[in-house]
Amino acid sequence: MNFDSLEKQILSYSPSADINIVRKAYEFAKEAHGEQRRVSGELFISHPLGVAKILADLELDVPTIAAGLLHDVVEDTSYTIEDIEKNFGSEIATLVDGVTKLGKLEYKTKEEQQAENLRKMFFAMAKDIRIILIKLADRLHNMRTLKSMPEDKQKEKAMETLEIFAPLAHRLGISAIKWELEDLAFRYLEPEKYYELVEKVAKKRQEREKHINEMIAILKEKLSAAGIEADIQGRPKHFYSIYKKMKDQNKTFEQIYDLTAVRVIVDTVKDCYGALGVVHSLWKPIPGRFKDYIAMPKPNMYQSLHTTVIDSSGDPLEIQIRTYEMHKTAEYGIAAHWRYKEGGKDSSDFEQKLSWLREILDWQRELRDAKDFMENLKIDLFTDEVYVFTPKGDVIDLPMGSCPIDFAYRIHTDIGNKCVGAKVNEKMVPLDYKLANGDIVEIITSSHSPGPSRDWLNIVKSPQAKNKIRQWFKKERREENIARGKDMLEKEGRRQGYDIYQLMKLDFMNNLLKKMSFANIDDMYAAIGYGAVTTKQILQKILEEYKKSTKLKQETIIEKVDTKAKKKKNVDHGIKIDGVDNLLVKFSRCCNPVPGDKIVGYITRGRGVSIHRQDCKNVARGDFDKDRLIDVKWEGFEETSYPVEIQASAHDRPGILSEVINLVSDMKTNIDAINARTTKDGVAVIDMILEINNKQHLENVMQKIKKINGIYSIRRVMNQ
Repeated sequence: MNFDSLEKQILSYSPSADINIVRKAYEFAKEAHGEQRRVSGELFISHPLGVAKILADLELDVPTIAAGLLHDVVEDTSYTIEDIEKNFGSEIATLVDGVTKLGKLEYKTKEEQQAENLRKMFFAMAKDIRIILIKLADRLHNMRTLKSMPEDKQKEKAMETLEIFAPLAHRLGISAIKWELEDLAFRYLEPEKYYELVEKVAKKRQEREKHINEMIAILKEKLSAAGIEADIQGRPKHFYSIYKKMKDQNKTFEQIYDLTAVRVIVDTVKDCYGALGVVHSLWKPIPGRFKDYIAMPKPNMYQSLHTTVIDSSGDPLEIQIRTYEMHKTAEYGIAAHWRYKEGGKDSSDFEQKLSWLREILDWQRELRDAKDFMENLKIDLFTDEVYVFTPKGDVIDLPMGSCPIDFAYRIHTDIGNKCVGAKVNEKMVPLDYKLANGDIVEIITSSHSPGPSRDWLNIVKSPQAKNKIRQWFKKERREENIARGKDMLEKEGRRQGYDIYQLMKLDFMNNLLKKMSFANIDDMYAAIGYGAVTTKQILQKILEEYKKSTKLKQETIIEKVDTKAKKKKNVDHGIKIDGVDNLLVKFSRCCNPVPGDKIVGYITRGRGVSIHRQDCKNVARGDFDKDRLIDVKWEGFEETSYPVEIQASAHDRPGILSEVINLVSDMKTNIDAINARTTKDGVAVIDMILEINNKQHLENVMQKIKKINGIYSIRRVMNQ
């Protein structure tokens, strides 16, 4: 495609368009990208030109198409957003900035980079919906030209397309883009299944088209007799939708009869229902397969009547009935209804159609972790919906699998916080009841309600409900959350062999808190307490920062350590280290030493001193550099506990596990983890990680366990 054909296309639907701006954008992008080439060998300008063509297919305005031509200039050339604004104005610059990736920033993981790019895109979308239309056009053209990329990149882009961009197109109602994105992604993710399906569909095409044309002729004659003018078309189903149906319903290709649907397009809503009557008088409808999306539109603005009938040959036939305006919306979604094209009319209606975007922005602000953000985004975009009613008859859409708590929070935050019960179809149901289409839901509240339960976070399906529950815990129980978070982090540190309080004293902590957007240490503890972040995430970041801040300094100091020099005491987590001060102490997980064991220290590179038992096999085998072994002793360990793994073997019998747990609990000993299994020989093996004060404590516990009826051996586990 060349620029002249793009110009003709724009003028065909917008004769008064200022084509000079589009031409200027094309010339600017062409010069900026210069001799840059795509992996296929084509000049890079072919990509922005392809994106602009897709935007013109959606009949979008001049600024959007100009931004489509310029969308890669800032990312891939030396030009800046300021240069774009200077040459094209703030409107086009804002659109370009919204789709510019954050590729020049550094992230620890690819998932984190993807999450940050999407965060920026959603915030930009909230200001101007045209940004996502450019982004979808960009992705569609990239998918059309994906053949030149390496196979691993093809699969990576295809998976991201299927998980994020096709669902986004669906939520915006742009089926013309959604279907093509899904089929292209399917082609690269499952090439064998894709081409096998293409071949099977091709073989049946002639026979199927002949049959569909016969059904269309019959229907057209009957509609005409009823005085209804209609455009009737056969619509072949897309390959991915056929594949998904085969997979979801566990059917073979031969068992899929409705490979083609019939679409009836009429002038008015009245004619839609009239046409439905004609269809049902001709062929018998299948019960439960009629859906009225005209009276109850989908959240993405889709409207149509759907019915499935048994046609004259005895096969199921899916028929969709809609007006021309509905058809335009079904194909182009938000692009056919956006405020810029309508000159600002119906802006309140437009905002309502994008309410799901506002909800994404609300809950994503609370999710600092990239993995959590991506998982919740996929749930919100990709999960099928369930439609339920309020007692007054209002329709509420929720993710499939939602429960009454999700419904309560969708109505109002206070309704959710004060929820104590629910009725569905006038019957009491448990709060984890899964809602179904058509359910009438009534929430029972109480002013004396203690508020949400933490268990609700495992029950609710919608990210919005999860966010509001977390917000309640964050606001209402700050002190409790701080104490809870502090205890959780201490236990996680102890489980991994770190003294968390010693780490908190280090110089880098203030900067680290700012990086993680915490005003102070209590905010961090509170975030752990109400579930915004996990202890593993926090501890990992602390240790990463520790290694960065101490690597050069510590390695220089450690190499010069003379273990025979004047001794300097350092008590750290119950350990006295000879010769070195202010070093991080970590207990090795290979031998899990406890006070009373004879121990030795090993100076690691960048991770402080690792404490081992002297009889540790790693030490005995000589795996360590002997010059790094130093003398360490137990000191000041009375208030500290240490994780120790033990294993008990027993003759399997009912209740033996409960006896072991009760005995350990009676001895005031915490169990960090427990796992029990039975071997083929009928031997019960119980693995436990206990919090032990010292060697004598450990021996007492082991002796008591061994006295339980059926236990014939118990040992301390060495992970080597």
